[in-house]
Amino acid sequence: MNRFEAAIKAHGMGVFTRINHAALAAEVGLTLRPTEVILFGNPLAGTPLMQSSQTIGIDLPLKALVWQDALGKTWLSWNEPAWLAQRHEVGGAARTVAPMARVLNEFAAKATDTRTQRTNNGKET
Repeated sequence: MNRFEAAIKAHGMGVFTRINHAALAAEVGLTLRPTEVILFGNPLAGTPLMQSSQTIGIDLPLKALVWQDALGKTWLSWNEPAWLAQRHEVGGAARTVAPMARVLNEFAAKATDTRTQRTNNGKET
């Protein structure tokens, strides 16, 4: 997650928050494998999408999940921007979501040394 956050910041995007689900679970006496979400973005990219369809605001800012599976392997997951635009019927989104998808892939490549898992609506792609 730290490498992913560094890639976001190096690209000039803002990190709004990180949520450590495992730490929050521990606070109430529950256990959870490492699971953390980061919310990030740039209003220059997100605002035009919301101007087209405000409901996409439920999925913005962008977020990524870093989590560890039962075998101890760490994964990086996110919703593809094109899927988000389709879900919210954002018109003319291609010129905005294509660069968003490209930078997400760049961030993942910088943050991971192994294969990256992308999640689109809960399905592995």
